[in-house]
Amino acid sequence: MIALEQVTVHAGAFVLRDVSLVVPAGSHTALMGRTGAGKTTLLEAICGLRPVSAGRIVVGTRDVTHESPGARGVGLVPQDGALFHHLTVREHLAFSLVVRRWERDRAAARVEELAGWLGLGPILARHPAGLSGGEAQRVALGRALAFHPDVLCLDEPLSALDDDTRAEVCDVLANIRRRTGITVLHITHNRREAERLADRILKLDAGRIVNPTP
Repeated sequence: MIALEQVTVHAGAFVLRDVSLVVPAGSHTALMGRTGAGKTTLLEAICGLRPVSAGRIVVGTRDVTHESPGARGVGLVPQDGALFHHLTVREHLAFSLVVRRWERDRAAARVEELAGWLGLGPILARHPAGLSGGEAQRVALGRALAFHPDVLCLDEPLSALDDDTRAEVCDVLANIRRRTGITVLHITHNRREAERLADRILKLDAGRIVNPTP
């Protein structure tokens, strides 16, 4: 579950004020809205990448408003994937596990599990420069899921993909949710994508969360 209670966030001169939002546990909620509405700013606040000026953020049953990003139990897939060019696919999948000091055998088993789920087994030794757009997004997804986060935040992860690759990654996302039951908050501009993946669709409009018209 994700709950925002009258959250105010500043991003330079831009301000989101008194935003409230609930993403039920186990749901896949799509958040839409015009460019510049503050969707990414809101996602960054949930992940701990941007401080809030007022209000409260709850993930699961914990108030994480003032916790560090790594302590929040939130996995993030940014729009561009944000892969590290010097790391292999295997090293990306293991990255958050190394940071959290997992035992080597346990981390290796988790990497193999994720590689199987995401179809990354044959490319574990590759670097990002050798990946297609779809492969790169699957790596970013695996990295976000590796440490068993409570919730997963997706910031337009399919926007740069062609139609066939977008459909492929949509299938991967749906399969991951079936396997894990993870709570997902998904920012997208693509209504078809939202309708395919989400249980419900919300819109950020003038700083308020609303149900969009069909």
